[in-house]
Amino acid sequence: MSIATVSRVMNGQANVAPDTRELVRRAVARLGAPAPARRGTASGAIYVRCPYVLTDYFGVIVSSIAETLDLYGRRLVLSAGDAARELQVLADLPDDPAVAGAILVVPPEPERDLEALRAADFPFVVVDPRTPLPQDIASVSAANLTAARTVSAHLVDLGHRRIGVIGGPGDWLASQSRLAGHTSALADAGVLPSPELLRSIEPTADWGYDAACQLLDLPERPTALVAFNDKAAVGALRAAYERGLRVPEDLSITGFDDIDLSRSTVPRLTTVRQPLEEMGRMAVSLLMRLLDRHTVDALHVELATQLVLRGSTGPVPAREPAS
Repeated sequence: MSIATVSRVMNGQANVAPDTRELVRRAVARLGAPAPARRGTASGAIYVRCPYVLTDYFGVIVSSIAETLDLYGRRLVLSAGDAARELQVLADLPDDPAVAGAILVVPPEPERDLEALRAADFPFVVVDPRTPLPQDIASVSAANLTAARTVSAHLVDLGHRRIGVIGGPGDWLASQSRLAGHTSALADAGVLPSPELLRSIEPTADWGYDAACQLLDLPERPTALVAFNDKAAVGALRAAYERGLRVPEDLSITGFDDIDLSRSTVPRLTTVRQPLEEMGRMAVSLLMRLLDRHTVDALHVELATQLVLRGSTGPVPAREPAS
């Protein structure tokens, strides 16, 4: 074959017959030459999949991804919204000559689909994975275990021992990591977690309200509630208000994420600030390195969080004297 033909295959150009392309690839594999580049890696678009409504948490991450891709001169193809959750798109991405790589935000697809995408040598990065990922799949997330340990340790330092947990879905990696962090903080105080104080929910204000109602109606109610996110914490605030409980005098409540909503409640929420914008920027940076075939030693990146103390947490209320 001509040098030009081989060069077109090695550089991922489209104007080569499929049979010819396959022959060149076989020769490359036999001779041990560098693997041919994917089509479109030099200037192709980046597919961003975020199958959720782009408000608060998701909107901040996707906006950061878009702004950072623009700095790299990359075009963004966005698939977002609840309707996008039903689309089966991952298997087709490696065959799209216009797409160079992808960023998947909290992908709902099972692990086997992500492994298949990786096996196809398609560059992608997962932001905030739902499930544990294999070591060879790049991801960016917050340090959930450490963050949850910090916020629960804050409550323990205030004297709280009976702490209710309004956790996220039980099969989410973030939910499991945060529960482990909470349990660790209690263990340091010599307290075993009680199953009756745990509720797993979809992280919305309504679900948070229902879970808080259940916990606050226990015969021995908790003195504090840690919520999976700020929205669930807002639901807990409503449940406390309806029961005449003062926050934080009678009940402490914490959130997670530090979205705008956390600064609009009365009292304002003690919460954990996730570096959402940096998660988006880091995902793009990591993907660009993968596209350039750079060696990446740290494929699983966890970013530090910050505990933000506000008015929704206080010392454990004094026990009422027995009558």
